[in-house]
Amino acid sequence: MGTLTAGFVMMRWELLSALMMFFASTLNVFCRKSSHNALAFIFSGVGISMACWFVTGLLGITLSVEMVSWREAWANLKDIALYVLSHTPPDWQVN
Repeated sequence: MGTLTAGFVMMRWELLSALMMFFASTLNVFCRKSSHNALAFIFSGVGISMACWFVTGLLGITLSVEMVSWREAWANLKDIALYVLSHTPPDWQVN
């Protein structure tokens, strides 16, 4: 019993995000069947964001605004993109 309790305590955010993914998927299907396309689009976005939260939680990736400046993160992303683009072969087709 203690093992189950400890597991639920350790996985609380992952369980919450998995539950939210389930509800978003269920409500998305319900809204699509009843032709509420705007709500279905919103629930799709909620489902995708919960899936990203779930994966980042499982991988242990956290984003703290105090630790990472948005300017530094953007500059790092730009540097990585330029590095990848400069190392692609010239005959690589992008179609």
